[in-house]
Amino acid sequence: MREAKSCRVGYSSQVKEQHSSLATLPAQDSPRAPATKQLRVLIADDDRDMVATLAAILNDEGHQVREVYRGTEVMRLLAEFDADVALVDIGMPGMSGYDVARELRQEYGPGKPLLIAVTGWKQSSDRILAKLAGFDHHLAKPFESSELLKLLAPGG
Repeated sequence: MREAKSCRVGYSSQVKEQHSSLATLPAQDSPRAPATKQLRVLIADDDRDMVATLAAILNDEGHQVREVYRGTEVMRLLAEFDADVALVDIGMPGMSGYDVARELRQEYGPGKPLLIAVTGWKQSSDRILAKLAGFDHHLAKPFESSELLKLLAPGG
């Protein structure tokens, strides 16, 4: 596998395709400097391939990662894990990402965790709804891993 500084993460919500080529991860034999600050990151998405890809990227950057696959699991794990960042898909079963964001902001207030929508919902109205629900950022799938890493960097 060739080394890459950035990789494509996710897939188009309109196109159903295999997830075998979700991302080109950096070669394992190429050690990378850890992120300047290790973050605790919660990933919530019902697409297990997406979760695995994001977890691999974030682990490679030196972050601690926990994973959930249903919106209803987010608050429980957040209380146990005390995440700095939550990456939340909007279209999850059980509880939408919008509902997760509203409940999270009601419980914890603004600021922590940094709340990033990672979703196939990419219309301008989706971005507005995400902001109103309490998301700090909105990343539409597919996106470059560098976009996510920039948001996680100090001052990002």
